[in-house]
Amino acid sequence: MFDRASARFIFLATTIASFLTPFMGSSVNVALPAIGKEYNMTAISLGWVATAFLLASAITLVPLGRLADIYGRKKMFTSGAVILGLACMASVWSPTEAVFIFFRSLQGVGAAMIFSTGTALLISAYPPENRGEILGMNVASVYVGLTVGPFIGGVLTEHLGWKTIFIFSAFLAAGAAVCSLKIAEEEPPEARKETFDGWGCLLYAAALFALMYGFSRLPSKIGVVLVMVGLLCLALFARSQWKKDFPLLNVHLFAGNRTFAFSNLAALINYCATFAVTFLLSLYLQHIKMMTPSETGMVLLVSPLLQALFSPLAGRLSDRYEPRYISSVGMMLTVLGLSGMIFISEETPLSLIVICLVVLGIGFALFSSPNVNAVMSSVESRDYGVASATLATMRMVGQMLSMGIAMLFFALFIGDQNLTGENDVSLIQSARWIFVVLTAICVLGVFSSLVRGRVHKR
Repeated sequence: MFDRASARFIFLATTIASFLTPFMGSSVNVALPAIGKEYNMTAISLGWVATAFLLASAITLVPLGRLADIYGRKKMFTSGAVILGLACMASVWSPTEAVFIFFRSLQGVGAAMIFSTGTALLISAYPPENRGEILGMNVASVYVGLTVGPFIGGVLTEHLGWKTIFIFSAFLAAGAAVCSLKIAEEEPPEARKETFDGWGCLLYAAALFALMYGFSRLPSKIGVVLVMVGLLCLALFARSQWKKDFPLLNVHLFAGNRTFAFSNLAALINYCATFAVTFLLSLYLQHIKMMTPSETGMVLLVSPLLQALFSPLAGRLSDRYEPRYISSVGMMLTVLGLSGMIFISEETPLSLIVICLVVLGIGFALFSSPNVNAVMSSVESRDYGVASATLATMRMVGQMLSMGIAMLFFALFIGDQNLTGENDVSLIQSARWIFVVLTAICVLGVFSSLVRGRVHKR
């Protein structure tokens, strides 16, 4: 039976959490120079400030989603909000860079506990005819976090110090935890008598760590070896899960559920094709167009702002029409936006960059919430936790692959050098090839989105 009061608190808790994690990511990026100065960090160490969070989240998402299905999603969500808040506060008093990066990893685990249960809680609280709209509003909060993060992070860092970003984030996490405590008690989980696959968890963690870290080290030999080890562990993991009575990840969902499989593949491709765009344009606008950080931030605000505006509409449309059609139109617009930047140069007018960002923003909004709706509507309620965690893992892995592609071409064209006026030509050449690859990947995503099955009954 629909509990309106409980649903309201679930919506509040998940919306705060959905805002918090992208806000942290985008605001911390602005504060990296100040953090580096505080701990006297190298460029590689600064890279780990962001990578440690992503890597810890990606590795733990599916195992935590499985534990949530066994022991309860409300408990997992509340615990994640508490861990994230405490890790944010602890990072403020970190004495060394190693301790600080450790707490960034712990923040990633807390965020994974939220990611792996938030969507499942939201889906469970609302009837099917309202899911798309609610998911659209929830997705919009993600883009609001991405939009205001650089601005608020810059203001806090400049006037109050970078540590206030983590204090502010801790208060938001506390707010999500308090709201989650107001949620009505869950019914006993359907999977409560099932066992947790510890060996599968280890294989899964080893596979993702080796793949992600190895991809970031390409084209070096150690990078190639790590990627091969990661692929081997992934194959062993898939084989072991196929035979398990109570698997960590129900791979049968991929084999026997076309909508679930291709919707997750489409999510992986979409994040892989789009995540590095902001990174590339930030460098291009500041190094080639000689824009200030604040001016660059205003330009880059265009895409997430449109994502926030159009996501609720896309969610409502996916309640009425097949999500695959709406998501596929969004992916096609993303291809168009990416292809517009393939021939980027020093003379490229700023208006063209803005137009491409407008197309990308609308395209991603049309893709994202209908795709989430398709994934969650294609599984039974007992699999909501794993489905939510799997989708979040696709996002994290896609983001890491996107940055890996960018770093690979930077290594080929620029090498281990600082970005100066002397290598502006190399920067533009590498950006062009990156956009070519990202566009080609996104074209594959269109087909993946189109061939998924139906969600709505005839």
